[in-house]
Amino acid sequence: MTSHPATADYPAVLGPSATSLLRFATAGSVDDGKSTLVGRLLHDSKSVLADQMEAVEHASRSRGAEVPDLALLTDGLRAEREQGITIDVAHRYFATPRRRFILADTPGHVQYTRNMVTGASTAELAVVLVDARNGVVEQTRRHAAVAALLRVPHVVLAVNKMDLVDYAEPAFAAIAAEFTSYATSLGIGDVLAVPISALAGDNVVEPSAHMDWYGGPTVLEHLETVEVGDAAAEGSVRFPVQLVLRHRGERHYAGQLLGGRLRVGEAVTVQPSGRVTTVAALDVLGQPADEVAAGASLSVRLADEIDVGRGDMLTAGPRPPRITKEVEATVCHLADSPLTVGRRVLLKHTTRTVKAIVEDIPSRLTLDDLSQHPEPGSLVANDIGRVRVRTAEPLALDSYADSRRTGAFLLIDPADGTTLAAGMAGDSFLAVGAPAAAVAAEADGWDC
Repeated sequence: MTSHPATADYPAVLGPSATSLLRFATAGSVDDGKSTLVGRLLHDSKSVLADQMEAVEHASRSRGAEVPDLALLTDGLRAEREQGITIDVAHRYFATPRRRFILADTPGHVQYTRNMVTGASTAELAVVLVDARNGVVEQTRRHAAVAALLRVPHVVLAVNKMDLVDYAEPAFAAIAAEFTSYATSLGIGDVLAVPISALAGDNVVEPSAHMDWYGGPTVLEHLETVEVGDAAAEGSVRFPVQLVLRHRGERHYAGQLLGGRLRVGEAVTVQPSGRVTTVAALDVLGQPADEVAAGASLSVRLADEIDVGRGDMLTAGPRPPRITKEVEATVCHLADSPLTVGRRVLLKHTTRTVKAIVEDIPSRLTLDDLSQHPEPGSLVANDIGRVRVRTAEPLALDSYADSRRTGAFLLIDPADGTTLAAGMAGDSFLAVGAPAAAVAAEADGWDC
């Protein structure tokens, strides 16, 4: 656990190159000031266009506010502005001279926990807000648990509204200690606590003149300098085939490299068939390449004429994926209709979509205290629980702990295409209890 006490000296750090990218998400309870923080971050970093600011000023005046309400920069839905809460996940793109950012501003209300899951699923850092007057509350613990579940590697605790507790260091220190202890119990490895006032701008972009007892970075300074490792590029090769192209009589396989570094001449295995071949050529944006790292979109030509289609995956490296029809995972249920034992679904994993059936729902997580409710029978919207799914065709699956890209999947309603649940394969800190008996699946077309 990396923590930064209020009196710690924060070393000067050279920022990463301006081309580096940080994906981060914000979360916090209702009225903790999350939208105001995001608005302040955008405004003070000069990432707001003049016409956007004019619209916010006009909307603020129409509501009787004397100063611009920066929360309106992110609360874009009409219902959000009328109710004063965040409902949808708002994505914002901005940049400073030191780094580019993709921000997912997620809702704080318990009713929209599923929206936080979707917003934070690709985040490398989560900013969790608390009100300095209220401290760590149930929803704070819920957001920390979701961040741990999604394996978000870095968490910032923003203790907001410090102006309403007279910028008192003891109030901040107590909240920071409580949250850090809880985050440690969840397995979160890096936590930074920052005392802020989003309304006044203290310690958001500029250091606060009211809290000289705090020696750490501002929120933006930390976002600009936090080390984001390229774990995907250093892992095993994972290349799901998205499209098969023909050029001058040769077959090329297009897609995005999700893991590892792919090289010309490297031996690769086609999953799930297990056929082995060699990479004959790589092409990125119409130009040949000898080596490509994870994150790039490219096309691959293989040395042998073998059967490879959309949904197949080229793999290489010391850690092969597990080829299986039995998927054990933690899922967050996203749909209004319940997920029940015996339900027939489609499972989408990278570019591969297969028929499947929910065999068992061993437990549902109570995020308030991280206890498990055994054998719930079903999961409803916002529920998080363990499931066992059997698929009609094999998948090349990694554990979510090893890869957030190839360890994740979606469960889809085959009738209308609705996304039912987001899944994270393998064990997690949530996994307890023994699975119940499997459900037989003998329906036509669903013989798994």
